[in-house]
Amino acid sequence: MKDWIEILIRSVALFFLTFSFIRIMGKKPAAKMTTFQLVNYIVIAILAALISVKMVTSFRLGLVAFGVWVLLPILLNFLGVKSKIVYDFIHGRETVLVKKGKVMEENLKKTKLTGDELIRELRSKNAFNLGDVEFAVLEATGEVNVVFKTDKRPITPHDLEWKVAPQTQTQTIILDGNILHDSLNAVDLNEGWVKTQLKGMGVDLTNVFIGQVNGSGDLYVDLFDDMIQLPQPTVKEMLYSSIEKSQGDFVKYALETQNQEAKRMYTTNAHKLEELMEQLRPYLLR
Repeated sequence: MKDWIEILIRSVALFFLTFSFIRIMGKKPAAKMTTFQLVNYIVIAILAALISVKMVTSFRLGLVAFGVWVLLPILLNFLGVKSKIVYDFIHGRETVLVKKGKVMEENLKKTKLTGDELIRELRSKNAFNLGDVEFAVLEATGEVNVVFKTDKRPITPHDLEWKVAPQTQTQTIILDGNILHDSLNAVDLNEGWVKTQLKGMGVDLTNVFIGQVNGSGDLYVDLFDDMIQLPQPTVKEMLYSSIEKSQGDFVKYALETQNQEAKRMYTTNAHKLEELMEQLRPYLLR
């Protein structure tokens, strides 16, 4: 067999073999890998390359080495799931760098971090003032996570006792002027709805680069022609405005009618809509 044919066969076989094993080993991004995992992936890549170009002369022996570096990490990961001791041995443990606002100098020495490096890592988490940090920990991946002091944390709707609507996933329903029907089905909408919305905006489907709809039914579009400025529809605000108009109409009818029974009916319904508006305001106007 000619050398180039053998190398081609080896490369194709190892490509799919490596691809399959990497999928089995997990989809963790490089930034989230521990040092052990990163070295393991590098060794696998080097072995695959050496076997492909016949730097490892024996294909069988090369596959043995390749299999050891692939199967052993899978086995160790399985054991790590079953045992915290094994997991800590493989991946390492987190290290506390700041505790109750105090820098743990001894732990800094253990992790080979300098004060400048600690401050730089804190800045990457928007902690520009060490006095704002309550707790900081160095994860096994090398990432530093920070907890701010209570009075330095951003205010949340929970802190203000606001009721907010739960967020749902935004779906991209138009891409390069084409409707993505699978995404449309995921939000229980159809092509007719999309065309109606675009018609209301005065936009042609072929001019839409990206179209997205959120959980509230608001459609956002980005056009190929950036010179066109579009007011984006706001379904929630329009719904609230409709209820508000109806409530105002009931109040108006109650003042205008001379029929006492009709007056009571209009007044009662106006109060009901006013209560409904009060309940819906946090969800529709924030």
